[in-house]
Amino acid sequence: MVEDVVVAGVAGAMVTASFPFYIYGAWIIIDAETVYWATLRHHLAYIFVGLTLNTVPVVAWMLPRLFDQLGGFAALHAFFGVQAYALLVFALTGIVPILRAKREYNLYNDPDQDVDLDEIHENMDDWRKRLRAGVVGYVVCWLIAWVLGVARFAVKYQTSF
Repeated sequence: MVEDVVVAGVAGAMVTASFPFYIYGAWIIIDAETVYWATLRHHLAYIFVGLTLNTVPVVAWMLPRLFDQLGGFAALHAFFGVQAYALLVFALTGIVPILRAKREYNLYNDPDQDVDLDEIHENMDDWRKRLRAGVVGYVVCWLIAWVLGVARFAVKYQTSF
């Protein structure tokens, strides 16, 4: 039992530690007046660290144990976790075409061109909406899953404290 609580605690700490990386990664883009290729890579470096800190415990610890304890908090926690990843995939359906279009126009290396983003492709506005909805949805579902995970931890291991 002690071993279980320690591993669960480390998994929870890793998932919790991912959030500041998401926030700082978002701040890099929000704060940038112009997004250069270096800015985007800097942003993605923090986002990938956050995703790694979040995904490793999910794949290595939570997923293998899910069906043994599926019910109540676990089912709800898993539901919102899956929704978060689904919304992340939805966001990627927006970012990938945006990246391609901006690279085609060389807007990461030479962003000072007199080109409106909505003019470089007819679907740009839709892609940007998809990206925003996916990212916001991911964060909201991630936060709900995190709160449920903390509640599950507290309920399951309350005698271990």
